[in-house]
Amino acid sequence: MPIDAKAFRAGILCFSALLPTCVHAEGIDTEHLFGFMIGSDVGSVGEREFQSQTTGRFSKSDGRYWAISQELELEFVPAKNFRIEMGSTFTSHDINGVPGFEDRRQLAWQGVSVDLRYRFLDRDAAPVGLTFAVESDADRIDETTAALVRKYGTEMTLAFDRELVPNVAVAALNLIYQPEWTRLLGTGAAEQESTIGVAFGAMAQMRPGFFVGGEARYLRKYEGIGLDEFAGQALFVGPTAYFRLSESSRLTLAWSVQAWGRSARSGPALDLVDFERHQARLVFGVNF
Repeated sequence: MPIDAKAFRAGILCFSALLPTCVHAEGIDTEHLFGFMIGSDVGSVGEREFQSQTTGRFSKSDGRYWAISQELELEFVPAKNFRIEMGSTFTSHDINGVPGFEDRRQLAWQGVSVDLRYRFLDRDAAPVGLTFAVESDADRIDETTAALVRKYGTEMTLAFDRELVPNVAVAALNLIYQPEWTRLLGTGAAEQESTIGVAFGAMAQMRPGFFVGGEARYLRKYEGIGLDEFAGQALFVGPTAYFRLSESSRLTLAWSVQAWGRSARSGPALDLVDFERHQARLVFGVNF
């Protein structure tokens, strides 16, 4: 085994040893277990949470490309099986020498979002858990190019999950459709595009409150909201870790690399026109 892999494993084991031993094992809660996916759990009635989600997207076909977004969110559960989340996002870009992109280096307020989730099936009473989520956002900064825009998007997700081994291992499946409408303020040009995808993830509990696993996402991008013209596709894979820091706080870390892809507009094996080479996410949440 390479030295760096040994060091990584040792670091994970050391971190897990520092986790509170007072956290007791109980039914797995998948609401925040994954990084780039969602589980079917939505929380208990009256539950309130604050969440900080940091997402980084790095590397295009050429030049320098960094895009980091910081979303601050409030979540609450007003009724059984129904969760509401409201968020506001700030974004930072460092773009230089990327084909088709203007050079930009800026930090700006991106926009706002509302995420509604309803759980139709509880896996404690059904073979699988099933939740339908709709997240709508309104942005003034394009998350990819950093251009000034008027952008409206909706991400619809069907989330399935099932415990493979009770209180030990769980698997999840997401089906995704995301239409977007964009108007560029500089030119007045209007664009429509959509993304569909499927994602699979599995997590195993190594000790109470500490999970490790991985996620794989296959995404296809199209021109037009009705999947009119194929633009590109990509397969992302990578590890995920979840830490229950205390009875009221948690931390999720995830990293994905584009393992395969193809763009309709370029020849290389990866699609670095519509997607990035690397994506990373850190989520911290606390109940109050």
